Amino acid sequence: MEPTLHRLPKPTSYHGRLDAWEDQLVAILKDIRAAESLDATTFDRIVRRHPHSHGMFSKSDLILAYRTLAPSLGWQEEESEFLRKLRMKPVRTSSGVAPVTVLTKPFPCPGTCVFCPNDTRMPKSYLSMEPGAQRAFQNEFDPYRQTWSRLRAFHRNGHPLDKVELIILGGTWSSYPEAYQIWFVKRCFDAMNDFSAADAESRHRVMAAAPLPSEEELPETLHGNRLTRSYNEVISEHQRGETNGGLGDSEVATWNELSLVHRDNARSRCRCVGLVVETRPDCTSEQEVQRIRRLGATKVQIGVQSLSNAVLRANQRGHDVATTRSALQRLRAAGFKIHAHWMPNLLGSDPEQDVADFQRLFSDPAICPDELKIYPCSLLESAELMAFYERGDWRPYSDDELIDVLVRCLSSVPRFCRVTRMVRDIPSHDIVVGSKTNNLREVVESELHRRELPLREIRSRQIRRPIPAFHSLTFPTHEYPVSTGREFFLECLTEQDELVGFARLFLPEQASFVPELGRAAIIREVHVYGELAALGERDARKSQHGGVGRRLVENCEAIARRHHHEQIAVISAVGTRRYYEALGYVKHDRYHKKPLLPA
Repeated sequence: MEPTLHRLPKPTSYHGRLDAWEDQLVAILKDIRAAESLDATTFDRIVRRHPHSHGMFSKSDLILAYRTLAPSLGWQEEESEFLRKLRMKPVRTSSGVAPVTVLTKPFPCPGTCVFCPNDTRMPKSYLSMEPGAQRAFQNEFDPYRQTWSRLRAFHRNGHPLDKVELIILGGTWSSYPEAYQIWFVKRCFDAMNDFSAADAESRHRVMAAAPLPSEEELPETLHGNRLTRSYNEVISEHQRGETNGGLGDSEVATWNELSLVHRDNARSRCRCVGLVVETRPDCTSEQEVQRIRRLGATKVQIGVQSLSNAVLRANQRGHDVATTRSALQRLRAAGFKIHAHWMPNLLGSDPEQDVADFQRLFSDPAICPDELKIYPCSLLESAELMAFYERGDWRPYSDDELIDVLVRCLSSVPRFCRVTRMVRDIPSHDIVVGSKTNNLREVVESELHRRELPLREIRSRQIRRPIPAFHSLTFPTHEYPVSTGREFFLECLTEQDELVGFARLFLPEQASFVPELGRAAIIREVHVYGELAALGERDARKSQHGGVGRRLVENCEAIARRHHHEQIAVISAVGTRRYYEALGYVKHDRYHKKPLLPA
């Protein structure tokens, strides 16, 4: 089935009538070019000097106008500097990548967790009013359209899209049929590859999504613990008319088709430099880990939730701590970055138990996640936990209790871990009881500073200013124990302990279950922070492309060589293949490898 081409209008306040407003636009662009910096007051003063009949030009209007007019004005070489001044929400790409989050369609889930919402409009554990979920629903969960719409939003706001981290969320990825997984990833890559085309702003290729039940067709969605049928029963009924195990006719693809779009993306102007999927510990077998890697994934978000067997049983999680430990060991042995989810205030726990449980995340050498999402349990009407609350068997922590737990937990996070979130992005009106503080992290960090407790995790230390001269940077290395080998966290720091970049190196004690790896040392991650630099761009104010990544890789190789490893491998994303190949790494099947000659 051939995709359909749709022409989209340019969504600007002047409705694409560039010719009608060209004089005003050029005048504004000249004023912006002449401004040394562009704070809100300066920008407002400039645009008010040159209004149009419908009001004032927005930043996205001016970004589009600049891209259209720059060639005729001879300003092409200044695009990076101009967009830096106008860029909207610059924090979105301040970590060095453009994160694009997409959701899979609703599908039966192997879990029966009592805290999980049962919104049958959404994949399990998600709510239709969450911002990312709303975007997915509006695009009928079609991976191409979701990816395209996020890329377009970044593009219109002035962000470079050379380095995209694709984050696939939606319940348990590993429970979806293999053909759907391949198709979903392929269509995301199709969107990135197509968007890099010269006419990307006006061309939108869409593959029709399978029909999805509307809200009106799902009357049981919001009846909470009074659902007459389970989430899986409702979803399965709506899939009975579909073939291929609950898939629409178009929702299938082959490994060969995926390989072809991977190949194209490795040379695209919109490259995928990281692919993330979300799953459960009991769905992470050796075979599944290798299949996820074949899709091009480099990071796995995994629901640990608790390291107490009693708490896991009380919440009907469906697996024990030993399963979690084994799953994380397999992911590390295959080179994946591990992004764990942990939940305080679960049924059967209390504040002191939670603090002790959190310590086990880093004292247990089988766990030690690289990144962490902390999701305090909130009561949602459609969750089975509602019945426990009504019986008095569960209560939410008070704000003071929760803040105290989170302060004590956050202060104990080691240097090698990044805490990415401290609260779910759930609208407050969907929360029956529980914390409704949207800026919970800000409150917790303020209290942490008041108590004069340390804050060492990665997010709090990443650089947020132009980097100093390369010769002033230091490159310390930290080793910490893991159950299946030795782990090294290599940093690049300023004199103020700001984190410019880092690398993760794993030295296995024995041969990996992945035949291709054998006993090779594995570079699991190389990340350079600071403003996202476009491919080939050299900007002294940006830390990317300044030699930091190369130095970190060289230091990894030196450590592996000292510990007598004969080969070193890297879990390269599709979009970073050429980077590692330039450093002497050779692509094999799913990894890039390099021999290590004796010093």
